[in-house]
Amino acid sequence: MKRIIIVLMASVSAWAQKPDNNPIIKDVYTGDPAALVSGNTVYLYAGHDEAPKDFNFYKMNEWLVYSSQDMVHWQSHPVPLKVSEFKWSSGDAWASQVIERNGKFYWYVSLTHATSPGKAIGVAVSDSPTGPFKDALGKALVTNDMTTHTKIDWDDIDPSVFIDDNGQAYLFWGNTVCKYAKLKPNMVELDGEIKTIDLLHFTEAPWIHKRNGWYYLSYAYQFPEKIAYAMSKTIDGPWQYKGILNELAGNCNTNHQSIITFKGKDYFIYHNGASQPDGGSFRRSVCVDRLFYNKDGTMKRVVMTTEGIQE
Repeated sequence: MKRIIIVLMASVSAWAQKPDNNPIIKDVYTGDPAALVSGNTVYLYAGHDEAPKDFNFYKMNEWLVYSSQDMVHWQSHPVPLKVSEFKWSSGDAWASQVIERNGKFYWYVSLTHATSPGKAIGVAVSDSPTGPFKDALGKALVTNDMTTHTKIDWDDIDPSVFIDDNGQAYLFWGNTVCKYAKLKPNMVELDGEIKTIDLLHFTEAPWIHKRNGWYYLSYAYQFPEKIAYAMSKTIDGPWQYKGILNELAGNCNTNHQSIITFKGKDYFIYHNGASQPDGGSFRRSVCVDRLFYNKDGTMKRVVMTTEGIQE
């Protein structure tokens, strides 16, 4: 009996001492995560939240990159891309995503345009997932005057790129209206018309992934933002709303997700405003938790934890 008690006490002690692995980056504030699986490594790209404690808006001048081979230990790399790389932009390193194609890495970013009113989408390129990245076009890929679906001038943000099984690449983006278009094989030109998707309470942050013949489109829902998602058998829809995937992100008005499969497990990457001292809507922190599917292909709600991913 004494031996059983000792073993139980040791087990309880080990459970109680689980480290808090969320947020995964604790030395700076980071937001708008986007992950890329390349080989046996995950590369995490995020905007650097630099706003001081009493500054109540975004202050973001650069994007950061981290890498991991186990989703637990994360290595930081030199700053791979700054707003100043885009000479046509006046600032704001908002949400972005990196995709790999033909041995190169393309980084699609949200910026403020210096001469064309409103937000715009740019693209940078590198031979390495950790950079340095250089402006691929010398101009914006998408400008606000190319879309007339809303009256606001910040609706061309949050780019997300998906390459389908047949090799066709698509760019998704938008605020208040979800937009998408094909990309040419060179990855730096739109191919054809810009289309829209009618999604329930769509705010921003579209993310596309595919699993077992289903397309999943997750997005920020309402404001303050939760994450919801829809499913379709084709990338052009129709899309069927499936519900809320993730609740409000701590004391943060926004939510922004990245969904990946790595070494046979599924992960939900997001930002949270309550996981570090002085955190909030403009001082966010990237976190990771497991993602699970139901037998019918729908996704189970993601529970945000402080433990995160454990060894």
